[in-house]
Amino acid sequence: MSFKGNKVWAQTDLNNKLLVEKGKVLIKYNLKQDYEYRVKPESLNPEDQAVPAKKKSKEASRKPDAKSSSNKQNFKTDLPENCIKIYTDGASSGNPGPAGIGAVLIYGEKRKEISKYIGSATNNFAELTAIKAGLGELKRVDLPVRIFSDSSYSIGLLTKNWKPKKNQELVFEIRALMKKFSDLAFIKVKGHSGIKENEVADFLATSAIKKGLV
Repeated sequence: MSFKGNKVWAQTDLNNKLLVEKGKVLIKYNLKQDYEYRVKPESLNPEDQAVPAKKKSKEASRKPDAKSSSNKQNFKTDLPENCIKIYTDGASSGNPGPAGIGAVLIYGEKRKEISKYIGSATNNFAELTAIKAGLGELKRVDLPVRIFSDSSYSIGLLTKNWKPKKNQELVFEIRALMKKFSDLAFIKVKGHSGIKENEVADFLATSAIKKGLV
């Protein structure tokens, strides 16, 4: 089926009708992924309403690179060869309140997802923690890395050397971690705009909160 413009797999019964449990349907973006998501059935649409990959790529080309607002970038074609892609998101219920982080790491055919409850925190702290968690998973520092985030706050602190008034220790830890990589850059994306992996990162972050509160 289609969810927010992305093609997804939805759980059905033997008659191919959506299997609704507690008002929600289990979906996956990829059948091989371990993590599962549950959404309201009315949020799902027929598969033919999913945005084709080429169209999404064209839309992504209108998103500015974090380094320059005038830099038009196509996520599919402008990325360096052998690039490691990290999509991150943080969420907080209450701000501050119960918080979670989500990250999707992709390198070639390899993929890893992170979903973690981090206790009570602000949304900005969660956004930064998600970035740190993603970078902390990388063992190779010689490959180009591109971090996709919808947090202007995080990108500004980490690329423009804004002086942090809060979360200083965390910011300094991430800056030190970034220096280990030979080619690392941030790409600003618009949240909830149909970018598949960004949507997944959001799911991972919000789901972590729900699991942490159980």
